[in-house]
Amino acid sequence: MLHIKHTLGALLLFGLAGQPSFADARITLHIADQKGGMRSQMEAANELANLPYDIKWAEFPAAAPLAEALNAGAVDVGIIGDAPLLFALAQGAPVKAVAVDKSNPAGTAVLVGEHSPLKSGQDLQGKRIATGKGSIGHFVALKALQQAGLSAADVQWVFLGPVDAKVALLSGSVDAWAAWEPYTTQLVKTGQGHVLVSGTGLLPGNTFLAATDATLADSAKRQALQDYLNRLATAERWAYANLDSYGNTLGKIIKFPPDIAREQFASRQLRWQQIDETTVRQQQATADFYQANGLIRQPLDVTHTFDNGFSVPPLAQTQQEGRP
Repeated sequence: MLHIKHTLGALLLFGLAGQPSFADARITLHIADQKGGMRSQMEAANELANLPYDIKWAEFPAAAPLAEALNAGAVDVGIIGDAPLLFALAQGAPVKAVAVDKSNPAGTAVLVGEHSPLKSGQDLQGKRIATGKGSIGHFVALKALQQAGLSAADVQWVFLGPVDAKVALLSGSVDAWAAWEPYTTQLVKTGQGHVLVSGTGLLPGNTFLAATDATLADSAKRQALQDYLNRLATAERWAYANLDSYGNTLGKIIKFPPDIAREQFASRQLRWQQIDETTVRQQQATADFYQANGLIRQPLDVTHTFDNGFSVPPLAQTQQEGRP
C-alpha cells in the first residue's frame, strides 16, 4: 500500500496571484501526475502563470498508487489510463472521468529483451510477464494473449512497478514486460529490448482526467478544474507545436534524455477531448473485457462513471490563447 502521507510530503506548491472570479476563497487543487506529463507541458507552455488558484502536484510512477491516492481523497484529480481507472472503480473508488486524452496506443506494448528468442504473441505461452496489476500494461498483455489464441492462465504473471519490471526483464527474471510510454521508447532507443506486440489495433488509447466525487461536488473546485482543463489542452497543443523545447523540459522532469522524451511524446499523438458516446462505448468494452478475464468480479456499468459537465476548448481557441 502506498504511503500517501510520505508521497504528499514531496508535493510542489504553486502560490500564484489570484483573479476576481476566485477572489472570495483562494483554493488549492491537489493534482496527481504520472511521470511529469501534465506538469511538464504546463510549465513549458507557461500555462501555470497567473493561476487564480494554487496547485499542489503529486508525482506517481504508475497508475496503481495514483488510483490509491484518488480513492483516499489525498488528491483531487489525476491522470489515469482507461484500464486502471476501471480497476479502481470496480473496487469502489469515488471518482469520475471528466475528459479523455486520445492517443496512438502503439507505445503500450509487450516488450522483450534485445536477444529474446520470442518472436510473436504465441511464444508467450508458459512465459513470465511482468506488469502492474490492472494497469494498461496488464490490459495490452491480455489483449495480446487473446489475439494469439491464448488466455491469462497460459502465462505466469509477475506484478511489479515499472522500475522493478525493467530490472526483472533485463536480468532475465521474466521473459516479457508489458509497459507503456515513456518506458517503451526508452527500452527500444537504448538497445535494451524491442516490441513483441504493440497496442495498435488492440487498445482504444484512452487516458482520463479523473476527479473525486468530493471535488466534483465543490462548486469552487469545479470552476478551478475547468480552468485547469482549458490550460492543459492549450499546453498539450503547444507542446506538439514546440517539440524540441518541450522535449527538453519533459526530459528534465522525468530524468530521461531529451531525445527519448521528445520521441515518445511525438509518437503518442495525444489530444484532449470531451467525453462522448464513442469513449463511453470503448470504456464499457474494456470493463466487459476485464470482467471476462477475472480482473473485476462483477459486471460494471460505466454510464455513471463520467461527469459530462466539462468542456475542452476547440483548437482555434487554444491557438489564440496560448502563452508561449
